[in-house]
Amino acid sequence: MNIIVVGCGRVGAELSYRLFKSGHQVVVVDQNPEAFNRLKPDFRGRTVEGEALSQEVLTRAGIEQADALAVVTNSDTHNAVVAHAARVMFEVPNVIARNYDPRLRPMLEAFRLNVVGSSNWGAQRVEELLTNPENRILFSAGNGEVEVYEIVIPETWDGRTCSELVSPEPPCLPVALTRAGRAVLPNAGTRLGAGDILNVSTNFEGITALRARLAKGPEA
Repeated sequence: MNIIVVGCGRVGAELSYRLFKSGHQVVVVDQNPEAFNRLKPDFRGRTVEGEALSQEVLTRAGIEQADALAVVTNSDTHNAVVAHAARVMFEVPNVIARNYDPRLRPMLEAFRLNVVGSSNWGAQRVEELLTNPENRILFSAGNGEVEVYEIVIPETWDGRTCSELVSPEPPCLPVALTRAGRAVLPNAGTRLGAGDILNVSTNFEGITALRARLAKGPEA
């Protein structure tokens, strides 16, 4: 893929290098030439010095042939404008914008952009590890608002149904049940067995409530 990364700070440099090592054609854009020093010595993508708000700079970066663009500077307004221009003016198929300040995330979402907020996601992940270190997350969607967790069914819940364990409030959906190495799609009436692995899709509030329910037992 031909990918443009706008912003060569710590995030941009790491992202650019990872994409390059994965075999993609990468162009990095930054208005500060010294920022390119953050790229690792064996990086072999292109660098373009200039302000990404300039159409001429984006053209030099090859935006007309780009398959994807990520704008990851520490300015949310800059990210919003560049990402919006890439999607609307140049019709880049896949555009990602970094959200630096969580308070400004609604502005980015107003542009209907795919947004990655490292501050939001990082804070939530640290909270989860601090307060519930036993949680095992298999998949995280968006910026961590919805995740798929893995839980092991204890002896006290043996023979009970999914509907007895997983309640609609807070929202919590069972997505897979694995027993003896074989996975099935569970429904409300699926009976749980001790040692079964249940994957549930929920948020932090939901997994916290589910963990408490598991600990109390079905008779609570």
